[in-house]
Amino acid sequence: MGQIQAGIVPVTAFQQNCTILFDGDTKRGVVVDPGGDVAAIQEVLEKNGIEIEAIWLTHGHIDHAGGAMDLKDALGVEIVGPHKDDLNLLQGLEDQARMFGVEDAVRNVTPDRWLEEGETVSFGEHAFEVYHCPGHAPGHVIFFNRNAGFAHVGDVLFRGSIGRTDLPGGNHQQLLDSIRDKVLPLGDDVGFICGHGPGGRIGEERLTNPFLKGI
Repeated sequence: MGQIQAGIVPVTAFQQNCTILFDGDTKRGVVVDPGGDVAAIQEVLEKNGIEIEAIWLTHGHIDHAGGAMDLKDALGVEIVGPHKDDLNLLQGLEDQARMFGVEDAVRNVTPDRWLEEGETVSFGEHAFEVYHCPGHAPGHVIFFNRNAGFAHVGDVLFRGSIGRTDLPGGNHQQLLDSIRDKVLPLGDDVGFICGHGPGGRIGEERLTNPFLKGI
């Protein structure tokens, strides 16, 4: 078993971090949050010889899930996640797209499998624990690989910031509770990739992130 490798493909005008997680030896992996620009994602996969086993979604906002159905059709794989509380968001993606004027590029998403707190998802021999972290979106989940000390936290936590809570289904206190109860306990040495911008380490955010003071 090789080490987990991660490649980021910034997609759409939102510059969302579509993430390709894969085994460095077998080149098998998953795509996390294909928000759009599906052709660009496919190009990266083909250029690097990566075989995708599934699409994982952290939550149902357009910049994270907008390209999921097209990528599913292109690769012939299942869409896994998020938590079922994001059903309304995923079924409203085409409405979101009309608001942003990109309706031709987005389809509503029906996951093949919803995720619950405490479940595990995997590619190859790499297992990730699933944590339900509402606040930014009702059904937001994060993925944690304990062996590698690595998490994909979507839009829950950013370097120096936290997810927006002014979107439909957002709740600021709920997000802070998710960070306090689910993310910070993963451990200070845990590195993370997030949905926008650079990743970081949980311990650094605990010490320096102004949004986490006093939680």
